[in-house]
Amino acid sequence: MKKHDLLKKTELRIEKIRLDNANLTEIAAHVAEILGLNPSEVLVVDYHDGSLTLDILNTCVNAYHIVGKKQQLLSTLNTLPGVRVSAETSVWSDGMLGWIAMDQGPAIQALRQSEQMAAEIIQNISKRAMVFSTGTEVAEGQIEDTNTPAIMQHLASCGYKVTRGQTLRDDRLFIAAKLREVAEYGGYGVILTTGGVGAEDKDHTVEAIKDLDSDAATPYICHFQIGTGRHVKDGIKIAVGQYNDTLIVALPGPNDEVVASLNVLVEGLKAKLDKHLLAENIAANLREILRKKITQHHKQ
Repeated sequence: MKKHDLLKKTELRIEKIRLDNANLTEIAAHVAEILGLNPSEVLVVDYHDGSLTLDILNTCVNAYHIVGKKQQLLSTLNTLPGVRVSAETSVWSDGMLGWIAMDQGPAIQALRQSEQMAAEIIQNISKRAMVFSTGTEVAEGQIEDTNTPAIMQHLASCGYKVTRGQTLRDDRLFIAAKLREVAEYGGYGVILTTGGVGAEDKDHTVEAIKDLDSDAATPYICHFQIGTGRHVKDGIKIAVGQYNDTLIVALPGPNDEVVASLNVLVEGLKAKLDKHLLAENIAANLREILRKKITQHHKQ
């Protein structure tokens, strides 16, 4: 069952309740049981002038364990030694915990409707994508960006709503900041970048994604010896990371490699593969393409 974040509103107050040498630990334990929580997750923090204040230490709770539980909660507390409730006793919270006092039937119906709406929103977001190209050459118009149109056309044909992002300059901090901004505020399920995954000192996309997700999957496409030519890294990688529930995928720059990756990418998204398996599937396909290129070159 889906849990709901209390959004830091974890205080629950019981007003007009009388305590006389009551055991506060026992009270907290019974409240926890009613709310489907562990005893360690409920703490009595204050009792003053007939107002009992409890703090819920678990910030994510099952809403179905809360709604309509007022009468059960008060009846249970009334059986404890030193605790007395009356018709005037009330339960109050300025957050989701206040659902305790709601009528159970309408509250559960509202919960189900909100969960359905949330599921529809999540589904819509998952089908929204933004595409970024990278590189000074593209930004300055020295070379044509053929990758972004190809990606947008393919994803659109697969039911995605695709937005074209700006061309990202070769700067690790800038790339990370822009990806973070879109992931936090853009409402996109997928962010795609092309280029900047090579072994030269101007290639920073993989590292920028690692800045956002230290556990990002970064499989190799090929290996190099550092110091050979302009190679300052030991190979070319792609990256698949996740930030704020947004998947971030860094593809290479060559257009044929981008186009060849799209079916694998979309199938992986459709199957809801985790980032490591998705990355490896894309990388394996790219390694096979590279092997064919090398074999063809040697035959010429």
